[in-house]
Amino acid sequence: MAFMNQEKKKRLAPKIKQILKKHNIKGTLSVQNLSTLTLTLKSGSIDFGTDSINEYWYKDHFADNPAALAFLSEVIPAMNAENFDESDIMTDYFHVGYYINVRIGSYDKPYELIADQDNNFVEKVNSHWGGKIYA
Repeated sequence: MAFMNQEKKKRLAPKIKQILKKHNIKGTLSVQNLSTLTLTLKSGSIDFGTDSINEYWYKDHFADNPAALAFLSEVIPAMNAENFDESDIMTDYFHVGYYINVRIGSYDKPYELIADQDNNFVEKVNSHWGGKIYA
């Protein structure tokens, strides 16, 4: 049965925070339902171009976005560092250490795309409605 708690999160957090800092992204880690480690991306310099990430198919989905792919290729394995998967789909038996979830923004606070130093605007990608607001 999948199980994630605060102690496991604390062991994984330093490496994940290091990756966030390297890619200039702000985010928070949380544990949901004692089974899922969730990383919520609050702001950063990477435009993901979407409001959701499939943790299993991110390499295919972000093949044309090298910045996002580089970030996800580091952070998702770091989130799975203590995970295991002993599932057997032939017998419909699912046994994983825990689940992971990477969210871009939250329902009440969208991901904020911070422009590089050449452009002095901030683009907010409203993940709930998919619109963009320039401030």
